[in-house]
Amino acid sequence: MKNYTAFSAYASLAVIGLRMRQMKIWKTIEEHVQIHQKTIRHTPLEKLLDAFINILTGGRGLVEINTRLRPDGLLQRAFGRTCCAEQSTVSQTLNRCTDETVVQMREALTQLYRHHGQGFGHSYQKEMHLLDVDMTGLPAGRQGEGVTKGYFAGQRKRRGRQLGRVLATLYEEIIVERLYRGTVQLEQSFQALVEASEQVLALSPEQRRGVLLRVDGGAGRDADINWALERGYHLIVKVKNWKRTHKLLGSVRIWYQDPHCAHRQIGWVEAPHRYVKPTRQVATRQRKADGKYVERVLVFTLSDAELFALARQPYRKQASPQQVLLAAVQAYDLRGGGVETSIKGSKQGLGLTKRNKRRFAAQEMLVLLAQLANNMMVWLRRLLERDRPEFRHWGMLRLVRDLCRISGKMKLDSRGRIVGIKLNKAHPLAEAVTEAFAPVLARDGVSLNLGKT
Repeated sequence: MKNYTAFSAYASLAVIGLRMRQMKIWKTIEEHVQIHQKTIRHTPLEKLLDAFINILTGGRGLVEINTRLRPDGLLQRAFGRTCCAEQSTVSQTLNRCTDETVVQMREALTQLYRHHGQGFGHSYQKEMHLLDVDMTGLPAGRQGEGVTKGYFAGQRKRRGRQLGRVLATLYEEIIVERLYRGTVQLEQSFQALVEASEQVLALSPEQRRGVLLRVDGGAGRDADINWALERGYHLIVKVKNWKRTHKLLGSVRIWYQDPHCAHRQIGWVEAPHRYVKPTRQVATRQRKADGKYVERVLVFTLSDAELFALARQPYRKQASPQQVLLAAVQAYDLRGGGVETSIKGSKQGLGLTKRNKRRFAAQEMLVLLAQLANNMMVWLRRLLERDRPEFRHWGMLRLVRDLCRISGKMKLDSRGRIVGIKLNKAHPLAEAVTEAFAPVLARDGVSLNLGKT
């Protein structure tokens, strides 16, 4: 076999595939996961890899394996494959996944996170480790296991499953994801999600005192708040009990106008509800179009300095009560740019809601593959950030849609090994990818540069 050069529409994704092999990402998966299925041409783990690559190509359904991945033999080689399975056989492999397989995959993701995740090496002495916890609905057909009626934002009478996520917000890394029946909400899953995060991060009791859990009202029950406080966590959470909320608002003596929200007022709760540890409580009320108020109470354990840091505001030692109130509300509102943005990115960029399997374990395996894709893209984005800080603000949609789709030519040696990649220099991102990844790939004797296509 002679050396040859060929075109690929996903040359930049091939770069990512080569880097992924350097990091031994899939090797770790193979060491932990076993799927009991007869091998004819492709092993079960090879077919699982095909499903993973399809996610990174932007494929929404497994059927797109046939149109995106199978025609591109060079892309397959970059990920260590010599050919690609047909989409129906990949689907069959997913259907052979069991609860045990899912546990094995979680163990593999834990090992990968401990090795590559910045959140695992967080310095608890420098700053608090911020973990956002949330749930989101995954609509699905009524025939699927665990598919029930439940809460799906903006979709009444919809059926589906629920996904719980814990995000290391400072690093935009997913620590834990769990799939639940459609009826499960955060009040039933909060403690399990936090305990799973403790296991992944290997948190000691001392480290838990340096962790802040930011959660919406789904985890605002007394039982959940007291449980988290007893375990040593810091909290910023919205109270769930609306009757208590209304009562607490009655103790607010001074209401301040929120300059960031024209219809919202904020104030200190002068007679706060007592939990197992001291907390401070802030009330908010926001006028609706009909003149009525939406009332909320935030419970938190943070000092003034910690509040200002979380709100991304300069700390004021002599801050007024109003300034501290605004910092507290802003600190909570930033959930929208944390876990909520992360979930939106997974849905838009990784097609999280577009791939549905009837079997529950098969669906959870797809969720875990998307979790791996999310974290891997975040880890690889750091190479780009070193010289080009603007990439720090790129979400998952832009990373998958734009960064992974730079065309180019790849050169293979007589053994079929990729030895050179030329990215289309007309693409606006080609230069940044070349600068970031060329030194890394050079370690394995692969040249990366710009060229015409």
